Amino acid sequence: MVKFIYKVTTFIILLVLMALSFVSCEDVVDVDLDTANPNLVIEASILWKKGTNGNEQKIKLSTTTDYYSNVIPLVSGATVFITDSSNTYNFIENPGTGEYICGNFNPIINETYVLTVIANGETYIATEKLKAVPTIDTVQQDDEGGFLGDEIEVKFFYQDNGLTNDFYLIQFNSNFSLLPEYDVTNDEFFQGNQMFGLYTNEDMKPSDVLTFTLHGISERYYNYLNVLLGISGGNGGSPFNTPPATVRGNFVNQTNSDNFAFGYFSLSEIDTKTYIIQ
Repeated sequence: MVKFIYKVTTFIILLVLMALSFVSCEDVVDVDLDTANPNLVIEASILWKKGTNGNEQKIKLSTTTDYYSNVIPLVSGATVFITDSSNTYNFIENPGTGEYICGNFNPIINETYVLTVIANGETYIATEKLKAVPTIDTVQQDDEGGFLGDEIEVKFFYQDNGLTNDFYLIQFNSNFSLLPEYDVTNDEFFQGNQMFGLYTNEDMKPSDVLTFTLHGISERYYNYLNVLLGISGGNGGSPFNTPPATVRGNFVNQTNSDNFAFGYFSLSEIDTKTYIIQ
């Protein structure tokens, strides 16, 4: 009897020790990370939707912050303006928001624009052209898509301009996903022919709403987005989230070249089409 009690007691002690070891594995471990000086983040995508005058535009300024921080520091009090060959467009801050608004912007296809941001005593400049985009012509749905023929696929079609080398950003928004998805493509193998964007998602079902947005972009911006999409995991990631690696855009700090800004100054004509899954 004594041996039996000893064995049972020993077994219980072992169980308690194992339980404690599992509990200890669930402890939160805070890793001390080095804190770098904040970099300016410039969100400056000038979008001209077909059928609109494109005069209302917005640029947002913030800074990078600590890894564990849940608050994005906004940048107020900056001077922000865009110039073209003959005009200057001033962006005035909506007080305390870090958002700078322009109400008289004049978009012109193939015009060169220069964005200047003066913040915290330093001047950042970026130059880019406004690129045209084709019209989205038609949308087709295939209920037997995917490798197994059991997925819904939706394609939208557009006609490439055969006289120019063109680059495109494709944006997919849906009512069943909180964040948009992105892809980039070019007309290297489709010069002057009809092209298409393809979207499929296992969560997609009848009555869901998809919105396709086609952006005309420059080759430099195409290369930049290719890198960001590769870092963020391809189509499932967003290139406009903070990347896990340092990817420099087209901003040049005129005051201190070592203190670079994140973000990219781009100008795109865009076309959109909304489709309801059948």
